[in-house]
Amino acid sequence: MLALTAGMWDALRGERVFLTGGTGFVGTWLVEAFVAANAAYGLDARLVMLSRDPARFAARAPHLANDPAVRLLAGDVRDFPFPSGPCAFVVHAATDRDDDPAREPIRWLDHETAATRRVLELASAAAARRVLFVSSGAVYGVQPADMARVPETHAGAPDATDPRAVIGNGKRLCEFLCACYAQAHGFDAVTARLFAFVGPHLPLDGPFAIGSFLADVLAHRAIRIGGDGTAVRSYLYAADLAVWLWTMLLRGAPGRAYNVGSDQAVSIRELGEVVAATLAPGTPIEIARRAMPGQAGARYVPSVDRAASELGLRVAIPLPDALRRTYEFYRNPVAANGA
Repeated sequence: MLALTAGMWDALRGERVFLTGGTGFVGTWLVEAFVAANAAYGLDARLVMLSRDPARFAARAPHLANDPAVRLLAGDVRDFPFPSGPCAFVVHAATDRDDDPAREPIRWLDHETAATRRVLELASAAAARRVLFVSSGAVYGVQPADMARVPETHAGAPDATDPRAVIGNGKRLCEFLCACYAQAHGFDAVTARLFAFVGPHLPLDGPFAIGSFLADVLAHRAIRIGGDGTAVRSYLYAADLAVWLWTMLLRGAPGRAYNVGSDQAVSIRELGEVVAATLAPGTPIEIARRAMPGQAGARYVPSVDRAASELGLRVAIPLPDALRRTYEFYRNPVAANGA
């Protein structure tokens, strides 16, 4: 991460950053990058990280929680107490972790919008200069089958009449809130639209195919694909993710949205084959149902041309290497954490 961001971090020198969602997969990597850069470059920067359970985070990541530049603030993202003093930079990466928000779309939508407004009010009160909102590629709705990679200029949107599209509609509304608050209160707002990822701290028991496949390999069992394997995704390694998000916060154009992810497409079946070939050759792959002839799999793959051309960002860690690094972390987490 440091090798790819040399010279970028000076904007944080002597400044304070406020972060929500620091205990999750994305947030943990943001804190990892901050702590490393702060120490390497003597930035004298400080990070205030909101957490519903600081003790739990400290037990899971003591090297981060105990860093002198990190302060854990206990509270709920919807009504947390504002820390005193200015925060030049704000990152809103928290989101409700419900595996299936469509079960209670009203509750999920209320949570997301209330949380975003609270963070934006903090940005105004703390005289923030720049805010990064961590959004989702779901804001584009269903990716057209003939569109290989969805760009930020795509005019598609999630179905506003379908409660199952709550994530896309909710994140879209929160992006709009960021734009409105930025205009009203004079700070720069940048949006990062996230796609799919792999790396240490990714839940292996969640709804992500790549996490499930890693869990299968670690348990020495067949890789099980729940569908027909035709859905198409792409995967960015977590360290690249952290580099991209910090770059967007510090250098992204005000009012701009950027896709965050790999543009190297892979079907879920192909992903299972890559996982097996890379980590456990000979592992069988079980597919729940046969694909329908001539039916294309649903795509969820970003164009990252804007991030590349405007910010110089690229995929540094190819998928096989990303899988090996993640596998080694979970195979020996104590050594991977340097404990």
